[in-house]
Amino acid sequence: MTIHFVLPGGVDDPTSPSGGNVYDRRVIQSLGKLGTDVREITITGSWPQPDDTARSRLHQALTGIEDGAVVLLDGLVACGVPEVVVPHAGRLRLVVLVHLPLADETGLPPAVAARLEAAERECLHAARAVVATSPWAARRLAEHHGLAEVHAVTPGTDPAPLATGTDGVSRLLCVASLTPRKGHDVLVEALATVTDLPWTCAFVGPERSGHPVRELIARHGLGDRIELVGPLTGDPLDRAYAAADLFVLPSRAETYGMVVTEALARGVPVMASCVPDALGDGGLLLPPGDVTAFARALRRWLTDEDWRRDLRDRALKRRHELSTWDETAAQLARVPASLRP
Repeated sequence: MTIHFVLPGGVDDPTSPSGGNVYDRRVIQSLGKLGTDVREITITGSWPQPDDTARSRLHQALTGIEDGAVVLLDGLVACGVPEVVVPHAGRLRLVVLVHLPLADETGLPPAVAARLEAAERECLHAARAVVATSPWAARRLAEHHGLAEVHAVTPGTDPAPLATGTDGVSRLLCVASLTPRKGHDVLVEALATVTDLPWTCAFVGPERSGHPVRELIARHGLGDRIELVGPLTGDPLDRAYAAADLFVLPSRAETYGMVVTEALARGVPVMASCVPDALGDGGLLLPPGDVTAFARALRRWLTDEDWRRDLRDRALKRRHELSTWDETAAQLARVPASLRP
């Protein structure tokens, strides 16, 4: 089988890692191992709200694909421009992979969110199949847009050695782009309530222009405790996980949360929000945006050895339940394979 995979530009940019980019790249690699002919089409643009040049490039790319071909489109590229994608739905077998519903990005003006939501609905209804990256996300997408079926294909996880940690308690890690949706402000406010206890926290991820986290850290006098590391990949990221005693992800919205399973693969305990499918029973799931809940959980982590031991045990159990990227790719490949020409 041949799959034409339409990707946003920057999928391999190490300065701007994202879960969606990692998912796309790892699935492409594993599909190749399984014998699938994957033809990458990368379209640079300010997705999901591109300029006319990017729209034209996407139109030209789709026009150049032969009738009846399977085309897997990253939702970031496809869902905001139905006027480009939908006209090809009659002759191509379009499959849209939704990493995050467009309107779920935090901070969008209401009019922009409404427009993107309507565009996404039109695009998904025109596609032959829709894929989301977790069972929860698939159910929500189907209900929200009135779709008959959304396939859930969860990300894989690479096996990793157990983290050694630091002292078993005090080194906290958050791996996420510094955007409002990831909730770093919630974590800073919660950490500000436990300054009577020893801890340090690394924020690993690209910092978006205008994000107020630096000002918030300074306001609480936490500059010597919270380290803004920037984006990490490869061995440096592995070392950050290896040194972590606790992983924290206070997101306001997620479709899966790959960084959570990367932590669990190393046996690192997790407290997070909006990641039920990734976390499973492997840690503590907290309400999104709830500073008080995170503050209480952090204090308990820092003071209750029995509870820390329980969270470590849960992480170790979940570690053995995680699937591989080859399993993810095989499951994804079954979606277009089931479509009639």
